[in-house]
Amino acid sequence: MIYWELFVEFLRVGLFSFGGGHAALPFLYNISEFKQWYTIQQLTDMIAMGSVVPGAFGVNVAAFAGFSTAGVFGALIAVTALIAPSFIIAVAISGVLVKFKKNAYVIAIINVLKPVSCGLLAAVGAQIFVDSVNNLFGALLLGILLLIYFYRKRTPVFVLGVSAIAGLAAGLLQLI
Repeated sequence: MIYWELFVEFLRVGLFSFGGGHAALPFLYNISEFKQWYTIQQLTDMIAMGSVVPGAFGVNVAAFAGFSTAGVFGALIAVTALIAPSFIIAVAISGVLVKFKKNAYVIAIINVLKPVSCGLLAAVGAQIFVDSVNNLFGALLLGILLLIYFYRKRTPVFVLGVSAIAGLAAGLLQLI
């Protein structure tokens, strides 16, 4: 039963998360809240790991979520269900895509989906912030890294590296 539920949930994620792997975050957050297969903390860990390991973010997070829910077979099911809609749709429309890429309706739909996806990402980001930053050290680290990222124009890899080192140091020094 859990395998079927995993398949259906991640098929839904694959069908409706337009805009890349990060667009799946609202769905993954929803799964965490309602299915309770993993906690918000585990989701935060999945996001962190999915961002730093090689490969597509959505596939990495689906693999982590499936594995934490139902082991190796769960990871395979979650990844397969996640990529199946994109694969099927890409194969189905590849022949006619060239004809419609300048179609006003297609352009209008894409122009609406972009801000909707950004809004969903912002909402999940805010919720994960509220759920995750639960101490002064984390809040200060977030603020400092945001300033460095936006004002010093550092790469996300730099910010991830600094945050990993700071988190490790804080854990060893028992600051968190």
